[in-house]
Amino acid sequence: MAEPGLSLDHADGAATATITISNPAKRNAMTPDMWRQLPELLDQLAADPSVRALVLTGAGGTFCAGADIEALRGQPDPGAPAVVAEEALAAFPKPTIAAIRGFCVGGGCQLAAACDLRFAARGARFGVTPAKLGIVYPASSTRRLVGLVGPAAAKYLLFSAELIDGERALRTGLVDELLADGKLDARVAEFTGILAARSQLTQAAAKEFTAMALGASGAADPGRLAHWAEQARDSADRTEGVAAFLERRVPKFTWTVETAHTARPPRRGHPGNGSTDG
Repeated sequence: MAEPGLSLDHADGAATATITISNPAKRNAMTPDMWRQLPELLDQLAADPSVRALVLTGAGGTFCAGADIEALRGQPDPGAPAVVAEEALAAFPKPTIAAIRGFCVGGGCQLAAACDLRFAARGARFGVTPAKLGIVYPASSTRRLVGLVGPAAAKYLLFSAELIDGERALRTGLVDELLADGKLDARVAEFTGILAARSQLTQAAAKEFTAMALGASGAADPGRLAHWAEQARDSADRTEGVAAFLERRVPKFTWTVETAHTARPPRRGHPGNGSTDG
């Protein structure tokens, strides 16, 4: 049996990278080491200018069944690594897609919600299950869930810990696209190709502005607004986009996160703000 871990698939120069969750003995449950490994991989990919989109998926027929509860026994703050990993994923500066098959439960749903988009196969099942374990779900994770599905659906998931199917997940906004069996990989590849062809400047600014809107205060950071105004003014993307449109050709956008000459905004999560679930 393969050892639990995260694997990275990124061909040299390819626009899309894929991180695969693998713990087949426990339906891809996340061990403490796996939670700690994810931010390291994300930092590596964020610094690679060839990467323009990231896919998070699970090995085999399951996305992730949550945290490995047995491995968390005896740890003083067992949810801390999960929150750090979740916030690192949410703060990743390029578009992220969760490609979901089978169970997406507990910490797995926590990770999927931290992605920008979620594409799922029809047989997928979703659940947020801390109420089965007597765990307080992290405040940041709850806020993110509410932003996706609204307060009533979030309470349904959190209060009951019941699993819902892909159709209901699509209706509530937890899933963005629901694909027929056998169509998920092709659609994810097609869509990441679309993302890679678009302006990374537009995507990065939109991602940060959306995060601001969903923050605890909902207020925009004037410093970051000024930063993006400067990036828009100095970038050649707008000139290229307009020229390509008028000339009826595919644009060649050049702005990248790595060449913006600025640090990414700090991750908002804090290890002590709650715990994960299985």
